[in-house]
Amino acid sequence: MSSEEPLREIAVTVNGTLHRCEVAERKNLADFLRHDLRLTGTHVGCEHGVCGACTVLVDGVSARGCLMLAVQADGCTVETVESLAASEPGPAGLGPLQQAFRDRHALQCGFCTPGILMSLTELLRDDPSPDEEAVRLVLSGHLCRCTGYQNIVAAALQAARARAGD
Repeated sequence: MSSEEPLREIAVTVNGTLHRCEVAERKNLADFLRHDLRLTGTHVGCEHGVCGACTVLVDGVSARGCLMLAVQADGCTVETVESLAASEPGPAGLGPLQQAFRDRHALQCGFCTPGILMSLTELLRDDPSPDEEAVRLVLSGHLCRCTGYQNIVAAALQAARARAGD
């Protein structure tokens, strides 16, 4: 009997690049992104889907990378925090949401920030002019021990205004 875990070939597009890889059937998506693809912006916190640090977009919908297996992403498009600056770079090389986080001091240790950015990216795509309540509802799925969330809310609303051209 072999002690090696079974491997399965997958094809997944991550941040616009197609990757064909063999992955262990039980490897979660966050570990695949971090260790196999070296995209270390996706953080793993609680490993139970509670903290939101590992949030990525899978086919445009937020998903907890620690709860999804890499093999479940076969044939999917995955966006990580690394995709944000590349999709809409501003003068400092940051996308509007990242720039707003910088402007509003919306992060401190930064551990939760990638997951929050991805959830807010989904929100702003689906609702270009969210109100504070909508932003806070999205943030309710994330744990941040440093900021108190107020500056994160302000940054999300600033990014919405920036995208609208205000």
